[in-house]
Amino acid sequence: MNVQSQHFKSRPLPFECIALVLQGGGALGAYQAGVYEALAEADIHPDWVAGVSIGSINAAIIAGNAPSERVSKLRAFWREITANPLLDWASTADALAPKGDLSRAIFNQFSAACAAIAGAPGFFSLRQPAPWLRPGGAIEGTSFYETTHLKSTLERLVDFDRINAGGMRFSAGAVNVCTGNFVYFDNQTHTIRPEHVMASGSLPPGFPAIEIEGEFYWDGGLISNTPLQWVAENGPRQDTLAFQVDLWSAQGDFPRNLADVATRQKEIQYSSRTRANTEQFKQQQRSRHALAGLLAKLPADLLGSDEATMLSSLADHKVYKLVHLIYRSRQYETHSKDYEFSRLSMEDHWQAGYHDAVRTLRQPEALGRPDNLEGVSTYDLAEDGHE
Repeated sequence: MNVQSQHFKSRPLPFECIALVLQGGGALGAYQAGVYEALAEADIHPDWVAGVSIGSINAAIIAGNAPSERVSKLRAFWREITANPLLDWASTADALAPKGDLSRAIFNQFSAACAAIAGAPGFFSLRQPAPWLRPGGAIEGTSFYETTHLKSTLERLVDFDRINAGGMRFSAGAVNVCTGNFVYFDNQTHTIRPEHVMASGSLPPGFPAIEIEGEFYWDGGLISNTPLQWVAENGPRQDTLAFQVDLWSAQGDFPRNLADVATRQKEIQYSSRTRANTEQFKQQQRSRHALAGLLAKLPADLLGSDEATMLSSLADHKVYKLVHLIYRSRQYETHSKDYEFSRLSMEDHWQAGYHDAVRTLRQPEALGRPDNLEGVSTYDLAEDGHE
């Protein structure tokens, strides 16, 4: 299916900036690649891409390649890290693929166990010898896996000179291990290297902290799993269309057993701050928009006052449209879904992202400029769609 040919020929978007905001979620990140493929087919290309954890890896591949190569490089990354001779038969021979929720759940659990034991090619591998056999103070003794393979993969698939040239803004969130402070590695303030991307995805105790300029960093998802707030507060104020692509849904069924409890715990843990940040952003923008309207009505003598000058720095008359795409977990997926790196599941996640984005782009209101007095509106296919 080609989105552009069906819906978006010569359809300019009424925004000054298009942002792509990518949440963390490990193996679920193929969903984001599928979303991007649909956007690219619709000739929608971000001006700013920001990510946390696996979202930062996808973001680096997008920002670090020419538009014509981004989807193929994303595909190369996801095919590489899901290559497993013990499991590939399920995606290459449909007759052998697991059918039904029970058989698929067993397959996925076996796949996750393989990743836990052997890692994912081009991404991470089990430490040998084990971390508890390492001397105290050694970085090798602080994680179960090592990620040197990821550095090589990033160097092969990402043109970091292109990222640092600044044609597309790039941001990756991480947390300083010693201070606990949340930081963003941004190509407007940093020279981005593979280590910055790796730091954003170094979730302990699985992955080791990454050293950058004498400081050590872990996965930004420890504090906030989505970069929406960074995009909202740290860029020039422009009419913005932001695609927020989440891998964890805040909503879910009541658990039926302990396995469901573990799954639901992860979903709440990694999605709750996302929902809070989204609501906070919307409320702040309403206030800024109302303040801009109020200041526009002040007489000239008051508009030049110190108080008005201070308030004008907080006012914002620009509009923001937030398009929310959320991966909806399948019934057979469990708490291991974020480290279940089978080719079969990767293709499922990719196709889910692609089709969700296509269905969203079909809705005229999804990309429309907010026409309310608040200056901000959201669109979520699950809540606002008509299909």
